[in-house]
Amino acid sequence: QVQLVESGGGLVQSGGSLRLSCAASGITLDNHPIGWFRQAPGKEREGVACISSRSGSTFYADSVKGRFIISRDNAKDTVYLQMNSLKPEDAAVYYCAADQLGIPDLCSLRAYEYDYWGRGTQVTVPS
Repeated sequence: QVQLVESGGGLVQSGGSLRLSCAASGITLDNHPIGWFRQAPGKEREGVACISSRSGSTFYADSVKGRFIISRDNAKDTVYLQMNSLKPEDAAVYYCAADQLGIPDLCSLRAYEYDYWGRGTQVTVPS
């Protein structure tokens, strides 16, 4: 059974930083495209960043480009989302997801392409 577990969320002041982690059981993350998504109350789930398998190519939503960095540590089989210069509009529940049949060297910010999801971690940025 595949399980993804996010951690690292919390409350941070505007302009601060957090690093989210995504760990898995039942799946080897570096063999699959991994995405980070977020969902704020009353809003649709939004793709934030993704990293491909094999080459580790990355792709970011315009809203976080230049502030967030997605990376993977294959030795720890963990994917990270470093979030810098956080803004109140970044506040949401953040989810990591794995694409079971992703194409090597490509990744997507479309939620429907992902097969396995974690339960999320809350990020709060007071205005």
